[in-house]
Amino acid sequence: MFPLKNPIEYKSGHFCDVSQIEEKIWPLLTPDRQKKIERVSRGRCFDISVVLEGIYDRGNISAVMRTAEGLGFSNFHIIETFEKFKNANRVTQGADKWVEAKKWKSTTEAIKYFKDNKIRICVTSLESAKPIHEVDFSTPLALVLGNEKSGASQEIMEAADERVIIPMPGFVQSFNISVAGALSLYQIYQNRLQKLGKNEDVTPEQIRLLQAQYALRTLDSAEAILDQSAKS
Repeated sequence: MFPLKNPIEYKSGHFCDVSQIEEKIWPLLTPDRQKKIERVSRGRCFDISVVLEGIYDRGNISAVMRTAEGLGFSNFHIIETFEKFKNANRVTQGADKWVEAKKWKSTTEAIKYFKDNKIRICVTSLESAKPIHEVDFSTPLALVLGNEKSGASQEIMEAADERVIIPMPGFVQSFNISVAGALSLYQIYQNRLQKLGKNEDVTPEQIRLLQAQYALRTLDSAEAILDQSAKS
């Protein structure tokens, strides 16, 4: 589900029209940066949401986020079921700037959001699950990865439309979260290429909104420029 709208909120409580960003901010970017933003925006996928439930280590969140962004998946959901997260020195390599992340305080409200928007819920699991390559990822779907110790909660397992497992013919029973996320997302990427001939699903108007948003996130002085423009 595409989350951006026009006008765009360029800072908390302050909005501007896309045309203002195109006029005031876009020309200040280098030609190479403009080309990269244009290329990345055209390749984005919003039908697939990446959901992390109760992850304890922020390093794992960062790793999955980086993989998702690198493959073009831009919808990211974090269900925070712990009061405190373990600190991690690892970073996202800037990936957190380029995905549209939404946080939930409970699994219940996240499930309601997906059900209300007719987004299938697909949970990685070691029990009663089908191999991930047997699932069709060509329609809107939320891939849920559970926490490091106990996996996904019983609540979201019961709400799931699909339970999937990454086949493992070796002695090891499961991958860690960051590896499971990378393998699952690459499988989804390949599945969409095979089924649809592409992974991206953005319209021309959505591409325009993304380009404006990425321009804002690129230029450190964008807020000050737009603030000044609003006053004049």
